[in-house]
Amino acid sequence: MRLVDDAGQQLGIKALPEALAIARQADLDLVEVAPQANPPVCRIMDYGKFKFDAAQRAKESRRKTTTVGIKEMKYRPKIGPGDFDTKTRQVLKFLNEGHKVKVTIMFRGREVFHPELGKRILDRVAEHVDGSGRVETEGRLDGRNMVMVLAPDKRAKQSAAARAHRDDEPPDPADAPGPDPAPAPDPGPADAAEPEERS
Repeated sequence: MRLVDDAGQQLGIKALPEALAIARQADLDLVEVAPQANPPVCRIMDYGKFKFDAAQRAKESRRKTTTVGIKEMKYRPKIGPGDFDTKTRQVLKFLNEGHKVKVTIMFRGREVFHPELGKRILDRVAEHVDGSGRVETEGRLDGRNMVMVLAPDKRAKQSAAARAHRDDEPPDPADAPGPDPAPAPDPGPADAAEPEERS
């Protein structure tokens, strides 16, 4: 087998008993790292420390990944303007947090025969969240519900942030027009200009 020491230096091809003796002498473990290689590769290392470091790396990578959940917001065809605004603000909040949002219009009774009412509400929601989210799945009738899925739109957010940054910058003084010249004073009538003599 090919032997690698704990510092990563190759020690050459060694027999198994000799490799075990070298590992014991260093008070470390002999671990087979590439069994498919010809000859197989073994490394001298502290296996407990190796396992601990691998677990820490996996935990750190799990912490960095964001889980994208799908949130749901339910509307009715006869929703009032106040409720509509409140629910739509919540949808915006979910999108800004990076979640997908499933918007559901719930029909009751004979409302299901008027899907255009639900489509109108879905269009209004999509219009309100434009810039923070995009329509991933268009509104479609699903039994007694009409469903649309919105996803966060990262590109739209980045372009909006760039526009806001551009608007916040002060204008370049070289581009600004110069001050208007002051108007010349009006001389007025000739007789008003001469002072009157008093006796």
